[in-house]
Amino acid sequence: MFQLEGWQGCKQAPGQRPRIEAKVSRAEKPDQRWPTDLGRIWGDKDGRLNLALVIDCSTRPLHGWHLSRTGKASTASAALDQALITRYGMLGQVCEPFLLRSNNGLVVTSRNYMRLVRSYGLKQEFITPPCLPARQVKG
Repeated sequence: MFQLEGWQGCKQAPGQRPRIEAKVSRAEKPDQRWPTDLGRIWGDKDGRLNLALVIDCSTRPLHGWHLSRTGKASTASAALDQALITRYGMLGQVCEPFLLRSNNGLVVTSRNYMRLVRSYGLKQEFITPPCLPARQVKG
């Protein structure tokens, strides 16, 4: 379409972060793997809001969350801080490092968020983005 119309578009450079094999995320014991993600929800007065969540893959409790108007790295950082306080009762380095699993989004790959993750002694792994099925065009 772009070539036919003579439009120009920016092509995003592929990331160099290591991806994991696409498989179901299961953890055999608590505090082995925590997935984190940022989603958008609708608030009546405020419009679109960003919600960051952190859960445990093993037992599936919600350890931390943070709701904000902006989807910046500080939103994800606040959710991770709350998750560590909820689970361990304090901030700082964890006793045994575990994995934080997330997509390769701008928020979780920002310098501030990655610095925070390293300061806790955690490791990050990035999932492969899902392939959306091609839509069929009737014509």
